[in-house]
Amino acid sequence: MTTVAVFGLGYVGAVSVAALAEAGHSVVGVDTNATKVEMINDGNSPVIEEGLSELMAAGVAAGRIRATTDAREAVISAAVSIVCVGTPSRPNGGLSLDQVERVVAEIGAALPEHQGRHTVVIRSTMLPTSMAEVVVPTLEKASGMVAGAGFGVCFNPEFLREGSSIKDFWNPPFTLIGSDDDSTATVVSGLYSSVKAETVVVPIAVAEMVKYASNSYHALKVAFANELGSICTELGIDSHQVMDVFKKDTKLNVSAAYLTPGFAFGGSCLPKDLRALTHLARSLDVSIPLLDSILESNRRQVDRAFDLIRGAGDKRVAVLGMSFKAGTDDLRESPIVELIERLIGKGYEVAVYDRNVSLAHLHGANREYIQREIPHIASILSTDLEAVVSSAGVVVIGNADPEFAAVKGLARSGQTVVDLVRMGNEYPDGVAYHGIAW
Repeated sequence: MTTVAVFGLGYVGAVSVAALAEAGHSVVGVDTNATKVEMINDGNSPVIEEGLSELMAAGVAAGRIRATTDAREAVISAAVSIVCVGTPSRPNGGLSLDQVERVVAEIGAALPEHQGRHTVVIRSTMLPTSMAEVVVPTLEKASGMVAGAGFGVCFNPEFLREGSSIKDFWNPPFTLIGSDDDSTATVVSGLYSSVKAETVVVPIAVAEMVKYASNSYHALKVAFANELGSICTELGIDSHQVMDVFKKDTKLNVSAAYLTPGFAFGGSCLPKDLRALTHLARSLDVSIPLLDSILESNRRQVDRAFDLIRGAGDKRVAVLGMSFKAGTDDLRESPIVELIERLIGKGYEVAVYDRNVSLAHLHGANREYIQREIPHIASILSTDLEAVVSSAGVVVIGNADPEFAAVKGLARSGQTVVDLVRMGNEYPDGVAYHGIAW
């Protein structure tokens, strides 16, 4: 088992101390607040949380938990330091890392006296690049050592909910370890060997961002449910019954579906139904800023794609895939069509290839739509993928038709590929690759 120093004995720190001790590790809690230190040494928890007092008392009684105000002594005695101090908001909305900087400076100052390799783990919530721009430079300056050689660094975010944190510690969705070297990841993984969850090791910046993705999505879900509830209330509909049924769909609604970054949504349902719902809310005088913002956010993905094409500096553009989804011929409210129209309007020379969209094969509503709404686009449709690619300076992959994997063999030096669906970036030398959100 490992000797661990936990810096910051607030909510996350206290839970970490007690749970790691229960897992069999020897833990020393560190805090500038002498009262918290005394409480822990007496076997009491400095915060109220179900089950925490019992775990803390048991750990102290077993000799696996102690606390101190002496950061240097804690670092020298431990193999791992875990930082759990607060990162409060600044008045402008930014994040204050003052406490993190202070603690890691103290840890860094003690590192030269530590025997063996020490690992510094940050659990405090910090924005992406904080490890690279704040934590690592502070540790290196204070220690005179180099991260990855003299000591290890890791970002290990917590996913604990107040009121159920002990259960969450032992039953997380996963254990996330942000590390840029294997030896550090191995050390930190060992701390959680008793936790029955998948261990996911990713680069440090990815781990930093996952924490914010999670919390932002939780906030998004609360706001979404509340706005739906407000509309339901005005209509005399039981919002809880609506959402109870909604949550039963674990294939699309409460699932991984639609959560991969990419291009804008389109088709015959989502834009139309969202407009109808927001129009209904306005007619009821119900404020729904979240729902109102979705179509604007979607439109800005089209702007982003156009900006990537414009940045390539070549007016000859090939667009591969015109329907809003691969394997269909549905052009209704396709964001690709909107992008093509904008390019044409700005004077670009555009050629389009889509094997599912051809006037020779289309009939009914789709054929009528092309002839009525976008006849100018119909005239630039081609049935020759290779010819379309070879004629362009910029190749835009608009949907995930497997046929477009062939572009990797057709692209030539000097061309730019703008990928809206992440078909992959393995292109010959001299081909510039740009993904819309990666």
